[in-house]
Amino acid sequence: MSLAIEVQGLTYKFPNAPAPALVDVSLEVGWNTRTLIVGSNGAGKSTLLKLLSGKHLCLTGNILVDGMDPFSPVSQQHREQDGCQTTTYLGTEWCHMSFINRDIGVLELLNSIGFEHFRDRGEALIDILDVDVNWRMHRLSDGQKRRVQLAMGLLKPWRLLLLDEVTVDLDVLARSRLLSFLEHETRNRRCSVVYATHIFDGLAEWPDKLIHIRDGRLVKSLDYKQDVFFEQELRKVTESGKTVKLGYTKSLHPLALSWISKDEGKN
Repeated sequence: MSLAIEVQGLTYKFPNAPAPALVDVSLEVGWNTRTLIVGSNGAGKSTLLKLLSGKHLCLTGNILVDGMDPFSPVSQQHREQDGCQTTTYLGTEWCHMSFINRDIGVLELLNSIGFEHFRDRGEALIDILDVDVNWRMHRLSDGQKRRVQLAMGLLKPWRLLLLDEVTVDLDVLARSRLLSFLEHETRNRRCSVVYATHIFDGLAEWPDKLIHIRDGRLVKSLDYKQDVFFEQELRKVTESGKTVKLGYTKSLHPLALSWISKDEGKN
């Protein structure tokens, strides 16, 4: 059986760029998994996700998604087999598109991409993300627009979901519900999630795999559930003294989640 993602020796350089954005990247991601990608701005996280989604053209044959080259004609025909898209990519640029800021209704947008066909799933997402279908897009905050983007992007089932910092505008409650939904999806369908983020509150038990990218190179790929390997990495950081010492860490996530839940009458 194919893996969700197989990347072997991938090097990618943008036209006219002085250096490659990705260098000799190899990784494997199985089905029914949740993967976090960690790295600083410009490390190559977004480039990798866009290559996996087919948004950046790469004809080297170093990438397989669900066993197929995402850039081949056969892959394009297979993209919506069994009612599922092979890949769904959601990034931050959506909220800045001109049509999103027009006087158009949320229900109109949802209907334009098949809300009636996926009504049960759509209504569940509307509830999870607390979206009002009577909203008008030009009147919404960035966070509300982000909720609409996620409801639209997740409406049609997917095999591989690629998230690039799309939770940055969400409040802690909406983000918590979204992560729970994605965990449920990966436990109950043949699908996987790859999520690049700088916000790690509430993710302690969420991922199966942790990938670290630096300067376009894959530095670490850890099985998050195998505590022995993860603890070894934590111990290195603790004992190093060169970066940060880890001890008792306060987290505001549970408190903020509790407050906002009460604000919205959910607790």
